[in-house]
Amino acid sequence: MRKRIVAGNWKMNKTYEEALTLVSEIDNMVQNEVTGDVTVVIAPPFPYLQSVGKLTQGNDKLHLAAQNVSEHESGAFTGEVSARMLQSVGAEYVIIGHSERRMYHHEDAQTLYKKLKASLAQGLTPIFCCGEPLEERDADRHFEYVGQQLHDSLSYLSNEEFDRVLIAYEPIWAIGTGRTASSQQAQEMHAYIREQLSRLFDAEAAYNTSILYGGSCNPGNAKELFAQKDVDGGLIGGASLKSRDFTDIIKSF
Repeated sequence: MRKRIVAGNWKMNKTYEEALTLVSEIDNMVQNEVTGDVTVVIAPPFPYLQSVGKLTQGNDKLHLAAQNVSEHESGAFTGEVSARMLQSVGAEYVIIGHSERRMYHHEDAQTLYKKLKASLAQGLTPIFCCGEPLEERDADRHFEYVGQQLHDSLSYLSNEEFDRVLIAYEPIWAIGTGRTASSQQAQEMHAYIREQLSRLFDAEAAYNTSILYGGSCNPGNAKELFAQKDVDGGLIGGASLKSRDFTDIIKSF
């Protein structure tokens, strides 16, 4: 049975004190307002991981994620953070292949595969991101593009390994472009992703995989998005930086 999940990616935002205030507000709101069966994941910047994790320890709905991970286990890799390090400070999840990492840091399919393997080896749950840019959508190549992303990084995993992976679909063309992806477009791609997963692995694995939507989800559209058959939650960016908005999204199931 796949889980309903809302993950907040804070990206490179908030000072230390602001981060502690935000997570305290989210913790309080989730404990007092969220009654449904939903897993909430918070991904703060690296320096705040341990402190944010400690503040959420008493709330079994809240879980800690890292925004990135090194493909290397250890060694002379200045500025990198390993999966073992993340696990040691309480992280349970890790975002891999976010569109911003692919675009600005040129992370390719093989690098992402290595990050998946490194994370799984330390017991972390990867949130693997995929999604097409504007030119691919306009050229009607969006299905082919996303399918290739899935194949190139996931097909080398065993079924047992893949059972521990979550997928997040990011319609890059609908983020910061002034264009909006409809709930029908989200469902269409999520259904396609699930079909591709059944080809790469099997129907049971595909059915049980949580697929999150990461395209400018907010309190105004979350309920309609989450009502779609193959949308199992959201990977939330800007709205996760406001405790009220983030909690209202969580309550949209």
